[in-house]
Amino acid sequence: MNELIYINEPNILFAYGQKCIDPRDGLTLFGPYEKMYGIRIGVIATTEGFRIFKNYLNLLQKPIFNVNSITRPMFPGFEAVFNGKIDNDNIIYKEISIEEIDNYISHSSNYKRTYDIVTLYLNKLIDANKNQDEHINLWFVIVPEKIYNYCRPMSKLPSYLVKNKQHLTKTQALNYKFEPSLFDEINYESKIKLDEAVSYNYDAQFHNQLKARLLKYTIPIQIIRESTLDWKNITNTFGKPLRDFSKIEGHLAWTLSTAIFYKSCGKPWILSDIRKGVCYLGLVYKKTDKSKNPSNACCAAQMFLDNGDGTVFKGELGDFYNTKSKEYHLDTVNAKSLLLQALNSYFEKNNCYPNEMFIHAKTRFNDEEWSAFQEVVPNGTNLVGVTIKRNEPLKLYRESSEYPILRGMAYIINSTKAYLWTIGFVPHIQTTLSTEVPNPLFIDINKGNASIEQVLKDIMALTKLNYNACIFGDGLPVTLRFANSIGEILTASTDIQVPPLAFKYYI
Repeated sequence: MNELIYINEPNILFAYGQKCIDPRDGLTLFGPYEKMYGIRIGVIATTEGFRIFKNYLNLLQKPIFNVNSITRPMFPGFEAVFNGKIDNDNIIYKEISIEEIDNYISHSSNYKRTYDIVTLYLNKLIDANKNQDEHINLWFVIVPEKIYNYCRPMSKLPSYLVKNKQHLTKTQALNYKFEPSLFDEINYESKIKLDEAVSYNYDAQFHNQLKARLLKYTIPIQIIRESTLDWKNITNTFGKPLRDFSKIEGHLAWTLSTAIFYKSCGKPWILSDIRKGVCYLGLVYKKTDKSKNPSNACCAAQMFLDNGDGTVFKGELGDFYNTKSKEYHLDTVNAKSLLLQALNSYFEKNNCYPNEMFIHAKTRFNDEEWSAFQEVVPNGTNLVGVTIKRNEPLKLYRESSEYPILRGMAYIINSTKAYLWTIGFVPHIQTTLSTEVPNPLFIDINKGNASIEQVLKDIMALTKLNYNACIFGDGLPVTLRFANSIGEILTASTDIQVPPLAFKYYI
């Protein structure tokens, strides 16, 4: 084959059946695909954090401009874009005091202090959710900088802030609850050690741990740093903004507003020209450091339907990682279990099985896992395995242009393999989505049968489904775009057992 072709920019669908290629244009001109009937929100924050949030919410109701209005169009205001209001006068507010934060953040172990801070926010959210008569669409968790600085992996608390010393190393903690010292009595010291040991069952990452521990309660949240909302006034030691959003103020408003709408109301847009009865499944793998077995990893799957619905299915922990090949593969039992979850969920929503199911992964499928997939897939469903990765770069340059190759260009190697540029020059916005010469995705249909051109078109369409950021297009299809972050949330705790959940609870 060996030909260079162009994949047209996919359309997305908005209100009144209107199509557009840019989500920002579509929302401005036509409004969101699903209707909005008002958003009731709750906020967990310090007094200062709540003040910052309220001020930003008022700002969000007005037009916000960017320095460059072509690549990043201005934000017209939340109500103008989404045809509805956030109920700003009826916010449910639950306070987290600075004293509470300082008390829990004073432990020298970043595992212990992160666990305690997450528990503080978690309990506030759970209690507030139980006690509210009216439904809260979305909870905002507004985080002070000290939590961001000291509740992350490898973070170290300054010595002058330490009030509680670490009693156990990570290795000791992981063994302690299973092999307590024979000489330890049930006393205050042993209880302190046991409490500290429990914290090592969770990642020392506030964002991921809070999301993970909230999954079973199905409470949608949006975690935002105070320095994101009040970037002009939160400064460093030189008096400069700690995080400078001066050039992308409108872009920040677009992104936060779209995430708010998606998590509280529904889909702001859906794919327009996708084939009906098609299902896309992205495999997620993440090694866990809570096991002494180097091959131990968690597996999950993200399923996306032709209407944009996204669902995450958690698999089991297992020996999925090959330390020699550095690849992940499922065994027969887990491959069957994960695919059955996806098929059953599709049937519940559509009262039929998909006509086609495409499984996306970053590694090639081996014979064992593919045979397991084929055993459970129903008759009439065409199953196709597609490998998508970036580790085979190919640079292409344009002879007479200051801009790089067009987004949507594809170099077809043969009937099963191709390179696809999802990042590149976009004529619609007259600029490039990358500051460097872009690398393509390497696409390989290594199991099943499908048209390579159709697979490329589908992957381009799936780069338009990132509801967590209102951008023209993403560099990866949504089936793999959030694989790492979802994997981190699922492995943030050793005891997460959750049913299939909507995609919004993970992003």
